[in-house]
Amino acid sequence: MANHKGMEKATFAAGCFWGVEAGFRKIPGVISTTVGYTGGTHDNPSYEDVCSGRTGHAEVVQATFDPAQISYGDLLDVFWECHDPTTPNRQGPDVGTQYRSVIFYLDDNQKTIATESKNGADESGYWPDPIVTEVIEINNYSNAEDYHHNYYNDNPNQPYCIFVIKPKLDKLEKQGIIE
Repeated sequence: MANHKGMEKATFAAGCFWGVEAGFRKIPGVISTTVGYTGGTHDNPSYEDVCSGRTGHAEVVQATFDPAQISYGDLLDVFWECHDPTTPNRQGPDVGTQYRSVIFYLDDNQKTIATESKNGADESGYWPDPIVTEVIEINNYSNAEDYHHNYYNDNPNQPYCIFVIKPKLDKLEKQGIIE
């Protein structure tokens, strides 16, 4: 990925990275996205390794964003809206530790903002159950295999894209969260 001077990164796990990436790509101020794995014990795991549940990694989206156009806190607001943060190790039909809800912070500032955002979201009463999202320092990040990147846009007629991802994107668009 090209170096974007003055840009910042945010890394989120919110279920299958195909759908999360598709949503974050449509946020004004997000310059680029990449999908990968982080939070586990192995260096450079494969998709099969992560799906085994033995590496501890989560599927993540890493967004490079322009803080002059959108704040980290605003990206967190999208994170809360794009998944159910109350279901441990599950998002819709996807089950496993790789689908858990995690905010991976890159520095102390992100940790503080993420923790405050999580506390605010939990206290909001928006979700009937307690939020189980973890706030963890990023570790062992590696890019996913090439075919996972921009999956939704490259495979819009794939059944998972039609029946799982598209309804989520339509909801976020209707709410004015993404373009």
